[in-house]
Amino acid sequence: MSDLIAAAVDAIAKKLVKPYDGAAKFVIEGAGCVIIQGADVRPSDEAEPADVTMRATSEVFQDILAGRLNPAMAFMSGKLKLEGDMSAAMRLGGVLA
Repeated sequence: MSDLIAAAVDAIAKKLVKPYDGAAKFVIEGAGCVIIQGADVRPSDEAEPADVTMRATSEVFQDILAGRLNPAMAFMSGKLKLEGDMSAAMRLGGVLA
């Protein structure tokens, strides 16, 4: 597991204020994947199924986690790609403070 993935798992786990209803996966280009399922945040692989998969570069992902980039703005500007259930992605905002 890369240092970036380990840091991402830790940062997301700290932001998770309540369990997520479903499974969401972040694919960080060149680094790996993180999945949020219920109250669990863990490293994953691309083959693991999720309701929604979000793809971004490591820089974009780090900016989102640090609060420097709004995820909705990242999506609208094409920096964050979504695959799957858009409403599942929107529910993430309610569980990540």
